[in-house]
Amino acid sequence: MTNSDTHIISGDFEKLYMQLREKEGRVYSDKEVVTLPDLYETHPHYSEWRMRKQSCQKLISYLHKQQTPLKILEVGCGNGWLAHQLADVPGSKVIGTDINFTELQQAAKVFKELPNLHFIYTDIESGLFEERQFDIIVFAASIQYFSSLNKIIGESMRLLKPNGEIHIIDSHFYSLTELNAAKQRSLLYYQSAGFPELADWYFHHSFDELRQFDYSTLYDPQSVFNRFLQNKNPFPWIRIQQ
Repeated sequence: MTNSDTHIISGDFEKLYMQLREKEGRVYSDKEVVTLPDLYETHPHYSEWRMRKQSCQKLISYLHKQQTPLKILEVGCGNGWLAHQLADVPGSKVIGTDINFTELQQAAKVFKELPNLHFIYTDIESGLFEERQFDIIVFAASIQYFSSLNKIIGESMRLLKPNGEIHIIDSHFYSLTELNAAKQRSLLYYQSAGFPELADWYFHHSFDELRQFDYSTLYDPQSVFNRFLQNKNPFPWIRIQQ
């Protein structure tokens, strides 16, 4: 397996997605990708990346405490910044996957010197991976691009070793009463940005969908404790165990 391994997928979503990211100022230079999640304070997305840094640090600290070599899969790794951070966990072997070939090429180029980090152009649901080979599977700001939570978690569970774990960070989950309003906000955003088609690729998942799995909330932004501390990160950290 090499950094250039690929599985050919339609580029319709990628084309629109990259055009939107360009418009939003979220296409980063190689130099910036190397330093992520750190950005200079005057960057327009500095606050967003400060929250993602918090999520990253919590996850990395958690994985360090496992004190065992880990084979990690990041699904929807984009430009590879988090996979790069995960590769610093002692004894880890990390694979990042995405259907965004443009960002994945950048990831493979920027982080090509890391022997324990590889990138594969594939959909996790393609059947490319064998069963029971990963200790940890991470979805960071990516679970919302899968239409069926049941299907993607089920496929991920198939790839986990016994006692393996799925971690979902940097994505919203909603109560059932919040779903319609959230969908409408997303549609209005994509329409105002000039990319209404992308609303068809963005999915809103509820906590009710998680109930069928053995999940824990390792960080709850709505808890009294976090509200008291005035923590700004709005995203829960969800762990699903095999």
